[in-house]
Parts: sequence; structure tokens; C-alpha cells
Amino acid sequence: MSNASHEPQCAFCDSKRLGLVMDFGKVALAGGFLKPKDFANERVYPMRLHFCHDCCAVQVTDIVPADILFHDYFYFSSAIKTLRDHFEAYAEEVTRRFLTPSAARVLEIGCNDGVLLQPLADRGISTVVGVDPASNVVGTISDPRISIINDFFTEAVAENVVRDHGPMDLIMANNVYAHIPDIQGTTRAISSALAADGVFIFEVHYLGKVINELQYDMIYHEHLYYYSCISAINHFARYDMVVFDVKPVPIHAGSMRFYVCKKHSRHARSITPAVLDLVQSEKGAGFDRFETFKHFSRVVCEHRDMLVKLLTELRRDGKTIAGYGASGRANTMIQWCGINETHLDYMIDDAPAKVGYFTPASHLPIRPSSVLLTDERPDYVLVFAWSFFEEICRRNAAYLEQGGRMILPLPEISIFPKLAA
Repeated sequence: MSNASHEPQCAFCDSKRLGLVMDFGKVALAGGFLKPKDFANERVYPMRLHFCHDCCAVQVTDIVPADILFHDYFYFSSAIKTLRDHFEAYAEEVTRRFLTPSAARVLEIGCNDGVLLQPLADRGISTVVGVDPASNVVGTISDPRISIINDFFTEAVAENVVRDHGPMDLIMANNVYAHIPDIQGTTRAISSALAADGVFIFEVHYLGKVINELQYDMIYHEHLYYYSCISAINHFARYDMVVFDVKPVPIHAGSMRFYVCKKHSRHARSITPAVLDLVQSEKGAGFDRFETFKHFSRVVCEHRDMLVKLLTELRRDGKTIAGYGASGRANTMIQWCGINETHLDYMIDDAPAKVGYFTPASHLPIRPSSVLLTDERPDYVLVFAWSFFEEICRRNAAYLEQGGRMILPLPEISIFPKLAA
């Protein structure tokens, strides 16, 4: 259960010198889509965001057990073309830069439906291993070139991987290294499974984007940590590991790719200028100071009030509105802003697995995007999946041509297309 009844403690350094950034109150799980029969038994959990004064980590301190969060997971990466293209290019980069395919051993933590593992296998990687606890998602992987471990990546699992396959030349974790309650144990597991000159690469939503572009919709129970380069360096130093390179990537409206190795690895001898430049930039932006994050929380409150005001005014004018993108990000914004059926008629999502379910807490029905081509199409669509806005516009060009309009909630509230002056 949640640790809200206890004094919060930093997951990275065990410090209790934490400053409260935001208190979201009690919320339903952002990924907890449900059917009407489940409404009465829906559970809510406290959620607070803290800053650690000792290691500068920004984190949600209220932990929900992982087997509740990830038992039946509704996120299938391969359903989104933008992600498929991203991971195809990702596989090309890491193979070229770090691997000799015919001899390479690669493991991905949180492999989802194999959206990265398959292009790695296509490049001739000899050993491709995926680890993921969501049985319904990894059950869709049938590629015989890929070995699947349906479990969490623990130190015991790491031992089994090394026993069965040998030390890994490359370990990857994409949009998962922020999800792990026992981050210390997982980092030890990564270190133990990594070859002496092996590389650990993890990609996460970047704290700088969250703060600078007001992306508070990224904050929910699955996303426990919000990494800066400062906090990442502090974390890995405790395990004799080094961040030797970083690369900003545009996916999910602003992620950072961190490249990590063991302290005595050959890669540690050439830390790139990008790492030093990013640390300097973060210190200039105040990412090592609690006051920066308290200011962020005040601006988030202002954004909530403006968005609700717009929706209320449109409804008062008799407009129909649907949400687009039934994701964890959407559910964070919905619950924080108090959005419900008085603001939205329903939600739309392109993933067939979600259609027929309802959003957590707000209980908005989820419909397919084909509704935008019918007489029931809404006047406005609030695009919660705003980071995929261009793809959504292309996919729903007919809706826009018929006069439909889209509301973008972030990075700032805007309406597309704009009305002619």
C-alpha cells in the first residue's frame, strides 16, 4: 500500500530532508481504466511530489505496489507510429555506436510489446532479451529471436540473466527507469548484469521539460522520478557508475537519453561536453534549489484555473467537447483540474484495447477515433495527447476539414485552427 502514513524518504539516498512541491490529494491510478461494474470498488491513493535537499531528486513519494500498477497494462507502444519510428532510429544508433551485432548481448528492461527489441533483432544482435511484468503486453511478442522474461528486473532476475546468457553489452530502459520503487535494488541489478565495458542507456521524460513547459501531466504514480542530470549523476555515483553522455530526444514532448557505464569502463574516460553543459544549465535554472519547484507548483495552479474556465465557457455556449488520448497523462490532468462529464462528453483513443473502458475517477467513456467521422463528432477535441499533435492532425484531417477544432492544453492553452480575424 501507499507509504503516505509514514514520513517520506528519498528513494535514491534515503534522506528525510524532503520539501513538498505539490500535493495532488487522493487520486485514482492514472492507468486504472475500468468498466462500470468496477466503479464502486475503485480505489484512490495519495500522491505528493517532493524535492530531496540532499541529492536533488524530484520524486513522487507515495508508492503503490507494482503488481497493482502493472498487472494489466493498457499501453502498447507499437500502436503509435511516432514511437515505432523513434525506436527504429534508436536501434540503429546504439547498434552502430556500441555493438558488434554477431557477438552482442542486449537486454531491455520494460520491453512492452517489443517495439525496440524487434528492430534490434533485425540488425543481427545475437542475444536479445526483454524483461517486463505486464503479462498481457509481453504475451503479444511471438518473435523467436527474442527471449522474454515476464517479471520485474530484480537482482535475482539479473543473476539468472547472466547465468543463462552471460554479461550484457547493452542494457536499456526506456520510459521505465522512472517507474521503479526500489530504484536502488534495480540499479544494483543493472550493475551486476552489465559487462565491464557495457553500457546502460535509459530514456526518461526530462525534468527540464516538465518545469520549463509546465508538463505537470507527466506526474502520476507510475512516474515516480523526474530526472535531472544533477540527480542522475548523484545517483549513479553511489554505485561506482558514471553518466558519460546525454542526448535530448523529442519523443513524449521532451525526453533525455542518459548513457551510463561503470567507473572503470573505457567509456568513463571520455565524458562528453554535453554532460558538463547540461549540469551547468541545470544549476543556472535552479534545479538544485527547492524554490524553483515551489514556483512551478504555483504556475500549475494558474494553468488549471484557465483550462477549466475555457471548457466551462464553451459548454455554456452549447459546444460539445471530447478528450483525445486516454493516457496516464490525460488522467493526471483530468483529476488535477477536476474535469468530468460536465466538461467533456467522452474520451477518444486510437488503441483498440482501451475502447469500451472508462477513465479512472472521472468515468468518461472511451470511444474510437472513428466517431470523429460521424454525425456525433464533437465541436471541439481537447487533445490530452498533445505531444503527438501532428500525428493526430494527420490522422484526423477529415474532422478538421469538416470544421472540427482542437484544444491544446500544453505547453500553453491554444485552439487549432485559429479563427480568422
